[in-house]
Amino acid sequence: MPQSLARRMEGLHSSAIRDLLTLTARPDVVSLAGGLPDPEFIPRERIRKEAELALADPASVQYGETTGLRKLRDVLAAREGAKIGRPLDAADVVVTHGSQQALSLLAQVLLDPGDVVIVEEPAYTGALQVFRAAEADVRSVPLDADGIDTAALQGMLETGLRPTVVHTVSNFHNPRGVVLAAGRREHLAALADRFGFWVIEDDPYGELFFDGPPPAPVAALSDRVIRLSSASKILAPALRVGWLHGDRRVCEAVELLKQGADLCGSSLTHQIAAGLLSDESWLDLHLEMLRARYGSRARALADGVASTFGDRAGVSSAVGGMFCWTEFTSADVDTAALLQTAVEHGVAFVPGSAFGVAAEHRSALRLCFATCSEDVLTGAAARLGDAYADHAQS
Repeated sequence: MPQSLARRMEGLHSSAIRDLLTLTARPDVVSLAGGLPDPEFIPRERIRKEAELALADPASVQYGETTGLRKLRDVLAAREGAKIGRPLDAADVVVTHGSQQALSLLAQVLLDPGDVVIVEEPAYTGALQVFRAAEADVRSVPLDADGIDTAALQGMLETGLRPTVVHTVSNFHNPRGVVLAAGRREHLAALADRFGFWVIEDDPYGELFFDGPPPAPVAALSDRVIRLSSASKILAPALRVGWLHGDRRVCEAVELLKQGADLCGSSLTHQIAAGLLSDESWLDLHLEMLRARYGSRARALADGVASTFGDRAGVSSAVGGMFCWTEFTSADVDTAALLQTAVEHGVAFVPGSAFGVAAEHRSALRLCFATCSEDVLTGAAARLGDAYADHAQS
């Protein structure tokens, strides 16, 4: 007799973005769908040198601590402590297999089935997968140009809703590209303290600012914030180095679950990441390069979309991160249907519906500017315009 799967698998679906990356792997398609850094900006030669240094130490190829290499946690504690404005102990840092694992482990630690989780609308798809797998009751709060609408959140709380977790991508939101305003950060922290929920501040893009750094983290304003980040966007995704820090009880619980998940991370990649992140003079120059190059690409894509569509669509002003959010002014445009025509014209994107919780976002789409050069992005915007015209005629 066939065996049934666990209840938590009911209603779970593969990430629309991951499926789309497979669909658009053709060399003739300019993919603006993924959230991938440009391989040319990944410091491969420097990583090679750090790997050679690490391999001189036999410990680099041995099992390590579940919470991560102590040297790396020391570096991360110093960097994160500077961001939140207070000393951070290495014991309060857990290194994970990318920040997605940190989010998954936190969901297991903090959530029981049926617990309420509030996410932003539109939402990061990886968060939706994690919280649905945890069998949470996922609700959403609108997102605007200043980030999560904390006034709307307060209204929900005052009607009696009691979330266990509020999740926010505070800097250069995926997919909207917006930054949570300083005043709203303060309000969110105050609401967490007043109503007793946890805030998961997900910040993989905070170092990639183009016009100046974002405000201080929400974690600087409340002890009820667990902060996540990653080296994937600034160093290399293949290192698989993410981290979280916050309440020590939570960190200890994450460590306990991580023992059952993977026992430990890669001592080798932890040593490599520690070497890169601790070399402040090199890292500052590397980040300056990323900000300049990605900023130029963001402007090229936004200008290309604006020039192509005029008042038929609005595009977010990308001030950091990797994404532009575009919304057509006509509600009749279905970007999920438009996608097939776009692929035929040699360009791909992620339809807004992939990020919906309570709303469909059927007239919106997400574009990634990080992987392609400025001229390719300009051409991709033109291809998207041709696809739009053909789709409208059909």
